[in-house]
Amino acid sequence: MNIFSIIFLVVSFGSMIGAFILEGGSPTMLAAGSAAIIVFGGTIGSVGLGTSPKKLKNIPAMLKIIFTAKEKDLVEIVNYFKQLSFKTRKEGLLSIEAEITDELDPFMKKGLQLVVDGVDPQMVKTILEFELESTYDRHKENAAIFESAGGFAPTMGVIGTVMGLVQVLSNLADPSVLGEKIAVAFIATLYGVGSANLIFLPLGARLKDLNNEETKEKQLIIEAVLLMQEGANPNILAEKLKGFLDKKQIKRFDEINNEGIQ
Repeated sequence: MNIFSIIFLVVSFGSMIGAFILEGGSPTMLAAGSAAIIVFGGTIGSVGLGTSPKKLKNIPAMLKIIFTAKEKDLVEIVNYFKQLSFKTRKEGLLSIEAEITDELDPFMKKGLQLVVDGVDPQMVKTILEFELESTYDRHKENAAIFESAGGFAPTMGVIGTVMGLVQVLSNLADPSVLGEKIAVAFIATLYGVGSANLIFLPLGARLKDLNNEETKEKQLIIEAVLLMQEGANPNILAEKLKGFLDKKQIKRFDEINNEGIQ
């Protein structure tokens, strides 16, 4: 479980509700069943109308990824390929076959299998890059579902507010309850804008961020596989792959390898 996602979600809602309470409001004042039905029901309906059923079925899997995804350890991958490069230079490319197990990352496994099968380097690059592009586009489309919901929700909120005000204006006989009814009407706008900016758009942004991380990881793997296939010196291979790392990751990589030398 990605605890940070849960923490920031709680902080978002907690800040809004906490500030409302500090201003003298009560959490029960924010509860409006009719507004929730209009906003969330309308948003779900609009998203469902504009999205294929096949993609909608992936939403539970997307949410699982958002709240359980682990940070990509690029340092470990660079170090893995450096050690594997030492092995192939000593025992040949066919020695990689022993490394191809079910525990290995599927994309990495595919790249190594292509090398073992003796596929031409240019074809290896083409195959892996095509899979990378396909994965990137698919994940981008998944993120667009939440971004779409983030666009519909505020509009549904406005619709809910207008519907509420229509009821208010059609019944002005009792001025004493007008304030309460108007407040309830505006809850729909709150739900729409709040859900868009606290739930839907952040979820879409998180998926895009995870997609970018995965893309970077796969680009590193492609480069590593090709360098290893051409028989690059392990140290040269590592130096080139370090270009995918940030300063902290490079420092950590150097520390790990310096410990191995001592």
